Amino acid sequence: MKRKKYMLDGIDKVTERKKRATETIASLTNRLRSGWNPWADTSNSRQYTHVIDVIQLYHKYISKLYKSNVFKETTYLDYKKRINMLSEYNQKRLTPIIYIYQFNKTYVSDFLDYILIDRDSSARTRNNYRNWLSSFSTWLLEKQYIDKNPVEDIKSLAEEEKKRNALLPKDLQKLRAYLQDTNPSFLLLCQFEYYTLIRPNELSNIRLCDIYLKEQKVFIPSSISKNRKNGMVGLNDTLIKSMIDLNIFDHDSDCYLFGKDFQPNKEKSSARSYRTYFNKIREELKFPDSYQFYSLKDSGIRDLANSEGIVIARDQARHADISTTNKYLKSASLPVHEETKHFDGLF
Repeated sequence: MKRKKYMLDGIDKVTERKKRATETIASLTNRLRSGWNPWADTSNSRQYTHVIDVIQLYHKYISKLYKSNVFKETTYLDYKKRINMLSEYNQKRLTPIIYIYQFNKTYVSDFLDYILIDRDSSARTRNNYRNWLSSFSTWLLEKQYIDKNPVEDIKSLAEEEKKRNALLPKDLQKLRAYLQDTNPSFLLLCQFEYYTLIRPNELSNIRLCDIYLKEQKVFIPSSISKNRKNGMVGLNDTLIKSMIDLNIFDHDSDCYLFGKDFQPNKEKSSARSYRTYFNKIREELKFPDSYQFYSLKDSGIRDLANSEGIVIARDQARHADISTTNKYLKSASLPVHEETKHFDGLF
């Protein structure tokens, strides 16, 4: 607590002085209740912008980036979910912050504790929110709503290792045999993940026109790739045979390779549907929970690296560095390793 004086002795009449004092007290009380702080170190009037107005502006900002193809849909939905969670948390607080200058280290730390403790989330989820808050704070800095990034001094928590394992060779064979009888289209999708190492979200956007059959290549346009760069990967002999057997190339070239029902279709499917269906199969085959759809990529990297070397696996996975590939164990002219085209895998 600090004392702040408002001198009224310049008013001669006692009645006028008391009247002014009463008015001043009422005015200050209302402002204090709304979040105003006479001691706040605010360097510009923008820092007194209402939090709700800033959140609405941020919604418009990320929506514009999404519509302009700067953000992918997954990024946009993720940011939208997190800002909504922040708004929900603020409303639940006993004393919600009113002005954006109140978005400080204490507030951010309390919010992260809310995510970790009150919502019983994992350390990884809490850290993901911390990373987003840092990005959000950078945006606030650029707009001059705050003077300092309040997340800078808040550390990430140690995380448990991801509970995802590559499929054992015998389980790959078991999965292949099961899908050959029940759903050959989904088998092809699983084989694509295993052999091409294309990320599921990217795979859901691949069209038939992105496949260079003669050169045995698959083109990943920058518009759908995670790193926003054009990429090219090898198309395995096994995949080509499976695609021909399933009459994949009888469809229009603008069809999604794995659209509705995991077949060539102009109606797009989603990576979530891949995971959901895979999880059902996992239960049928009594596989462990550590087997996930993305485990097929882990399996492919492992087997390709063991067979042809880690450098080839790195390039097929489109990793910037071998260290990234180790964690798993430009257009048509972009090179691919010939070995990826004829690699005899276990799936």
